[in-house]
This record gives sequence, structure tokens and C-alpha cells, in this order.
Amino acid sequence: MTQDFDFNEHLSRADTHEVLNQPGALTPYNPWRCDQALQHWVRTFDGGWAEAQLDAYGADCGGDLVDAGIAANEVPPTFHSHDRFGHRIDEVRFHPAYHRLMRTAVEAGVPSLPWTDPRPGAHVARAGLEYLHMHADAGSACPLTMTFAAVPAIASTPSVADVWLPRVTSRVYDGANKPWFEKAGVTIGMAMTEKQGGSDVRANTTRAYPLAVRGPGESYRLIGHKWFCSAPMCDAFLVLAQTEAGLSCFLLPRWREDGRKNAFFIQRLKDKLGNRSNASSEIEFRGAEAWLLGEEGRGVRTIIEMVAMTRFDCMVGSAALMRAATAEALHHTSGRSTFGKPLHDQPLMQNVLADLAIESEAALAFSLRIGKALDSTGNETEQQLARMATAIGKYWICKRAPHLSYEAMECIGGVGYVEENPLPRIYKEAPVNAIWEGSGNIQCLDVLRVLNKEPLALEALLNEIGQARGHSNTFDQAIQALPALFKDTNTLEYRARNVVDQVAMAFQASQLIQHGDSRVADAFVASRLERLGSVNYGGLPTSVDCRSIIDRAMPRV
Repeated sequence: MTQDFDFNEHLSRADTHEVLNQPGALTPYNPWRCDQALQHWVRTFDGGWAEAQLDAYGADCGGDLVDAGIAANEVPPTFHSHDRFGHRIDEVRFHPAYHRLMRTAVEAGVPSLPWTDPRPGAHVARAGLEYLHMHADAGSACPLTMTFAAVPAIASTPSVADVWLPRVTSRVYDGANKPWFEKAGVTIGMAMTEKQGGSDVRANTTRAYPLAVRGPGESYRLIGHKWFCSAPMCDAFLVLAQTEAGLSCFLLPRWREDGRKNAFFIQRLKDKLGNRSNASSEIEFRGAEAWLLGEEGRGVRTIIEMVAMTRFDCMVGSAALMRAATAEALHHTSGRSTFGKPLHDQPLMQNVLADLAIESEAALAFSLRIGKALDSTGNETEQQLARMATAIGKYWICKRAPHLSYEAMECIGGVGYVEENPLPRIYKEAPVNAIWEGSGNIQCLDVLRVLNKEPLALEALLNEIGQARGHSNTFDQAIQALPALFKDTNTLEYRARNVVDQVAMAFQASQLIQHGDSRVADAFVASRLERLGSVNYGGLPTSVDCRSIIDRAMPRV
């Protein structure tokens, strides 16, 4: 006998799309309040006085600015060479979300804090703000960094500084396409790289000719091209060009003092892998007016402090991307079950997650220790340390970020590979800091340059690492081996990457041992210096307390 078929009952069981075992989004959350490591290292290196500012900005960066970051990347900037009447305008237009990101950051002091409030810990506090901003959007961090870093170069020439620095350090953002002298606040870009030279800026062919007399603060006309000019809607740019005395540094505005458009022509915008919210362009100068900063022929010397500051920001930015990726992996695995228990309770996943957390915190500790050195303006030992360790950190941390972000993506699984998830944008963003502001080889060569010109910098570096001596035989043996790495000068350039690798790991271990959580420090030494771990994440030795490290890093909303 055939049983009657109840279609309605069958239909009631036909809903296949009830969402089970899928964690929700991490946001909204406050990446300051939910990051024990960030709070610890900011306080450790004298930035604790800014906690209220960091907390407020964290609420922005983990809240509404997340949506602004998404929108600014989904609708990237567009270039408009002419207006509808045929006038050349060279304008880049952005989604309103980009201007919101910029305005909120400028008002929070991201590009200005150490210059307007230069107390101990100011560079550390400002790095904390940048670190938080990266959780919302990395592309807009580019003009914020350049504006921040341009101050020392502009300050080298008082006649220019008196006019420009009050606007550069203002907490007013004005994204309008109008003359700089009509604005209360301005942003500064940079244009150094040319096609034929790349990192070798001394090969630049752009030339500068004085309008009348030569000298600092005087007006020149520039003729040439630049292969990379990021944020071309900034109000002015630091530019390198050749004079009779050699490579020189200039401040070139987009608008002339008479209110006319400067002879600054955008050729096209770069179609980049990541960093989509930020416009990067190729430009030409066809007699563009600019002011000489510093002396003719001393352009590299004038701009070098800006380069050091932007490299520092590359460290901080990459550390922030590593934290953002790790936080997403921790959040997802804590809300998903596999094989009968929560994913983040599975032993092998714990090994991976703890390894990511260790790497992320070590990068942060390294970065903020350099921030402390930048704050120590009257201490020559600290300045020597900053000169060498910035190149080391920029090389090491920026190279670690892409691998870590990929591993975090794998922790999340297939949904982590989908563009709606934050991880693809982080992953595509991660390589840029290793490439811009001097790629890996350039950083290693810069370490050797500092070693040759300022041998006391190596002494300052090794003394800083040695402050943690006595932690363990493993650590002591590692630091005892460091001086010998530099002795064979005939092969030093060939071995430079290996040397910098070892010094970077020893420096991170030293900071974690001296100032950090002992469980994180012990795990770092055991997995990085004892070489017990594999080259991939998830190779921690069995002695590591993965659960406590995961708990420390968990972004609890």
C-alpha cells in the first residue's frame, strides 16, 4: 500500500539555507580596546598619556570608518585631465568615503601629533593612531604618512617652513581642488622615482633652473618626469631634481602663488594590485615652479629624514596589517566548530594561531621601540639605533606581512578567499610596504651604508639587543654570534639578507624578553632562535603555551 505524500510537510523541511556554524563579522569593534599587545607596548614606550585619544580613534577605525574603507576601495579614484569646456585640470576624484577617512585621521592628529605635541612618547602615540587607521584603510595612510614625514625636510628652510608648516601640521582637512593658500590645512606628497633609476635616485634626469637667484627658499622651474607620484591631489610635493650642484630637494605646489595651476601634469593613474583607495600616478613637470629646500646638491641629505619616517611608517603599517589579519583568524576560528569541537581548540589550529599572534606582537614591539628612539631626540645612542634598526625593521616586518596574511586567510578557509571578506584586501595590500620606500635589497644595503658611515650605530644596536642577555642559553648564543656576521666584509653584501634576518629576529626577541609577556617571549625564542619551528607557521614546539598566547591576542568585542 502506497503511503500518501504530504507535499506541505516536505516543503516545510526544504529550507536548505539556514546559516549554521558561521561566525559573524568581527566589526564593529574597537581595535584599541581589543588589543592587549597594542595597549601594552604603547604604555611601555611612554605613549600611555594618549590612551584617551587612541581609544576614541579606535572606536572610529573599528566602526564607521570600516565601511568607509570598503567603499573607498570598491570605488577607486579616477583621473580627469580636462573639464567639460576643454580646460586642463589634472584632477583626481575620490569617493566621498576617502575624504571621510582623511578628514577623521587629520582631525585625530595622525599626520601631526609629534610635531604639535612633542612630549616623550609622541612618536609612539602617533604610531598607535596609524596602526589603528590601517584597520579601516591602508591606502589613505599613504598621504597621511607623507604629510607627517615631510615636516623635517620643509623645516630645513625657514622661509618656506614659516608659510607651509602651520598648514601641514593643522588638524584641518580640505580636499578641495583649490590653491593651497586658500586652505587652513594641506597635505604633502612625494615624487622621487623615475623610470630609468627606480631606487637609484641619483640617476634622476629631472632638472631644475632658478627663476632668478639660487639658494634655499628661492624659486626654480622644474622640467622632467616622475614614474611614481602617490596621492597626486596633495597640495604640494617633495621632489628631487638635478641642479648645477647636483641632486637637490624642492617643494613643488599644485597651484602657483598667482592662483594659476602649476605646470604639473598627470599622465595616468597606476592600476595597482592593492592600495586601491590611494591614487598613484605618473606625472610630468613642464616648467613647474618649486622652492629649493636646503642647499643645492644636498637633496638626498635634505630628504633623508622624510625617507626614514616613511620607512618607519611602513613598519608600523605592516605590523598593523598583520594584527588585523590575525584578529580576523582568531575571531573566525573561535566561532566555528570542526570535528566535534571549536576550531580554535583543535591542537594543530592552536599551533598556527599562536604562531601568528607571536609574529604579530613581535612586529609591533619592534616598531614601537623605534618610535621610542625617534622620541629620544637628544640621545645620540638612540638616534644611532634608529638609523640602523629602521632599515632592518622595514626589511623584516614588511616581508613577513604577506605570508602571515595568507596564513590567516587559510585559517578562515574558502570564505576567507572571497572578496567580501577583509582578508583578500589585507593580502593584496601586504606587499606594498616591502616594495615602496626602498625594497628589501635597498634596506639591506642601507644597513651596510650606515655600518660604513656610522660604525657606532652597530654598537648601539648590539648593546640594545644585549640588554636581554641571560634569558636563556639559546638567546645568549644567538647574540654572541651576531658580531661575527659583520667581520667578513668581502662577502658582506652578498650575505646581507641572511645577516639582517638574524639581527631582526634577535632584536625582536630582545624587546619581548625585556618588556613583553614572558610566554610570548619564551615562545619566540624557542621557535625562532632555536630553529625548532618549520619555515611555515604552525611549527611551534610542544613547550609553548598556545592557549594563553591565543587568549592574549583574542579580539574580544
